[in-house]
Amino acid sequence: MAKRMIINADDFGLCEGVNKAVIEAHKNGVLTSTTIMANMPAVDQAIHFAKDNPSLGVGIHLNVLQGKPLSPDNSIKLLTNDSGEFKYSAYKLAIETLLCKKTRQAIEIELTSQIASVIDKGIKPTHLDSHKHFHCLEPVYKIVCSLADKFGIRAIRWPWEPATVCSKDWPDIELKDKFRAFLVRQMALKAQKLDNRFIKNDIFFGLAHTGRIDDNFWAEIAQTQFAGTAEVMTHPGYADGLGKTRLVQQRRSELECLCNPATKKLLTQAGIQLVHYGNIDGT
Repeated sequence: MAKRMIINADDFGLCEGVNKAVIEAHKNGVLTSTTIMANMPAVDQAIHFAKDNPSLGVGIHLNVLQGKPLSPDNSIKLLTNDSGEFKYSAYKLAIETLLCKKTRQAIEIELTSQIASVIDKGIKPTHLDSHKHFHCLEPVYKIVCSLADKFGIRAIRWPWEPATVCSKDWPDIELKDKFRAFLVRQMALKAQKLDNRFIKNDIFFGLAHTGRIDDNFWAEIAQTQFAGTAEVMTHPGYADGLGKTRLVQQRRSELECLCNPATKKLLTQAGIQLVHYGNIDGT
């Protein structure tokens, strides 16, 4: 089986600096895919850029953890603070979705609005993923699968990253990164058992190394043996408009790696075909 790789940039639409970097990484580098944050300030620019670059696969980065909601429904207030911004961390959201039916209903209403908004603006989404992988929370995953069905979206990110990426062969990461990767790995396995219809990738990379993707990471990716389709999650960006985020300088570094001809050479020599969710078999 041929080795295929989807290289995705999260956070398209977050700000002008991210938007410009995503398009640069696609035009001048190995980036094949991106996901739009429908509720972020620079979403309309991202939509415009996407339409001007039809070879770029464009999905939706579902988000109930940052910014303000799109839906005007009163139930969404369960998810927001007094300023009207999403109030839950990923960990608190996990608890709320387990305990509160009304929270789950509010999430479904907001995610429906986000997907509909992107489609109404003329984008046919290649896939769905989410900010901080909250879509893999069991109650939320059921909602996201239902919405994928409803809107005819045929792929959902499956962030199952092998534990071997935390070994000494890969670039060093901190204990907290290993723990985060472990949690998401377990969530992904449960999601697969719940509903595997929308899982189109066989393996995932970039989770444990979020904020630490560099030339050494790409060299290790090129040497890694896998079958089928891999997704690599990246976060390229310039600082313009980023505001408060733990990934600032690293975004510029990731952009440089994505555009480095050496990266493309490594992947080509490894026999890896670059694709996006919209043009892999079965989607």
